[in-house]
Amino acid sequence: MIPKVVGISGGSCSGKSTVARHIYETLGADRCVILPQDDYFFGYGDAPEGKGGPNFDHPDAVDFDKICTQLSQLKKGQAVHRPLYDFPTHLPKTETQLTEPRPIILVDGILILHHAPLRQLFDLSIFVRCDSDVRFERRLERDVRERGRTADSVREVFANQVDPMHDQYVEPSQSHADIVINSQQSETIITSEFSAIVKSITALIQ
Repeated sequence: MIPKVVGISGGSCSGKSTVARHIYETLGADRCVILPQDDYFFGYGDAPEGKGGPNFDHPDAVDFDKICTQLSQLKKGQAVHRPLYDFPTHLPKTETQLTEPRPIILVDGILILHHAPLRQLFDLSIFVRCDSDVRFERRLERDVRERGRTADSVREVFANQVDPMHDQYVEPSQSHADIVINSQQSETIITSEFSAIVKSITALIQ
């Protein structure tokens, strides 16, 4: 069976990674694997001219050529060495992670529905909507706790990069989604909507 690809997009801290994680946990590691867009950032100092940081919410920050190549290999049944990204240093890690194909490949990221060549590799696409103020509160908590950021720096980046890029690139990309769901609180997505999504995904491999 040719692996099927499900793209899960939405704004920063919209709940898309929560959706991806619960799908993964529901289907199990023998039937599902996650390919995060965040691991394909160029980072500082290693990007082609005009690419990479400092705005990680802009499409030029993501190595879409690599993610398209590796996703195509996975769809052909080939294992890949997926890059890993270190957020505290803003650089890709030296080590990679061996990622083997599974019947369902989940691609998770804010810009994945904006990029047409990547979008064309998806068999199903999902967009998770969430209000800006809710996303900001989630990002503030996450970045301070997990990524070593200060509250002031999170506010500045959100106001100057995250929100403008969301309006320009992320929000418009929901027009390419097969399924659009709303997530205002962390648990609201684990509802009947989620059950319907799992059924749609399971149908792809039956």
